[in-house]
Amino acid sequence: MPKQKTISGAKKRFKLTSSGKIKRKKAFKNHILTKKETKQKRNLRYMSVVSKADETNVKNLLKLN
Repeated sequence: MPKQKTISGAKKRFKLTSSGKIKRKKAFKNHILTKKETKQKRNLRYMSVVSKADETNVKNLLKLN
C-alpha cells in the first residue's frame, strides 16, 4: 500500500510540541494593522494551541493518526 501524503498547506501552518499538542498561529495579524491597538497586535504575536475539538481534524490533515 502506498504511503499517504500530508496536506502541504497544513504542514506549513501547524507544528507539533514535544508533548504531542499542535501549535498554530493566531488570526487577524496579516493586514489592516493600522486600526488595531498595539496591545491587540502584541497579544496576537505568539503561537497558540489548537483546541481539543479541532485536534482530530488537524491530525488527519497531517496524517498523524
